[in-house]
Amino acid sequence: MKPEDTIDFHIRWAWHGIARMYNIEAAKYDTTMSVGQTLLNIDVEGTPSTKLGPKMGMESRSLTRILKSMEEKGLIYKKADTKDKRMVRIFLTEAGIAKREVSKEAVIKLNSAIHEKIGKTNLKTFFKVIKKINHILDEQASKKNGAKQRSN
Repeated sequence: MKPEDTIDFHIRWAWHGIARMYNIEAAKYDTTMSVGQTLLNIDVEGTPSTKLGPKMGMESRSLTRILKSMEEKGLIYKKADTKDKRMVRIFLTEAGIAKREVSKEAVIKLNSAIHEKIGKTNLKTFFKVIKKINHILDEQASKKNGAKQRSN
């Protein structure tokens, strides 16, 4: 089987194209796509650090380096939750809010271009298919985790 005959090849190829386009745009503002995506997922009222990874579809530990960099650049700050002192919330600074707006504009611009070129019906089909693929992946992961737990 040739790579271009596989589903994951096309998903990965599209994602790399999107990431490249976002990184080119983000570089104009001295940031990266990863930082932009993270900024877009931090709520105005703050986001619990433990919820950010799952909200983005990432493992929480994968965000550690990004968050540290964002904090050093003054885009975010961390603060203990007012009700539960064990929980840490992540908030945007003024600079973070400004870069978030830039990121939001880039996402809107790409989505508008795709909607215009692909059309509502094709996008509806795409979303239906990609949700099914994600469901299958979740099922596969659950089966593997279940088998792994039984063998331990």
